[in-house]
Amino acid sequence: MLKRLHENKPGVDRVNIIFEGERLEVPATETVIAAVMAAGAVFNRSSPISGAHRAAYCHMGVCYECLMEINGVPNQQACKIQVQEGMIVNRQRGAKDVTNE
Repeated sequence: MLKRLHENKPGVDRVNIIFEGERLEVPATETVIAAVMAAGAVFNRSSPISGAHRAAYCHMGVCYECLMEINGVPNQQACKIQVQEGMIVNRQRGAKDVTNE
């Protein structure tokens, strides 16, 4: 779906993240949503109403279609969070409670 412009560029550091239980080695400069979409994910969450698969749209934090569970925390805007070594990322399925913990 997406093509990395810097896939084989020398000097680009890479990190390992876990997406839906699978290890992905991705460029350290990418956002979470860019990394999982470039790895072939066609959706990142499901609608709380119908359960339909949804994918990121604006990639700049306006539309909230990129919500994912990151390191066990739901409702994270994956387009605004840069990947980090060891990060655990899962699709968000349905609505999640928002708490002030």
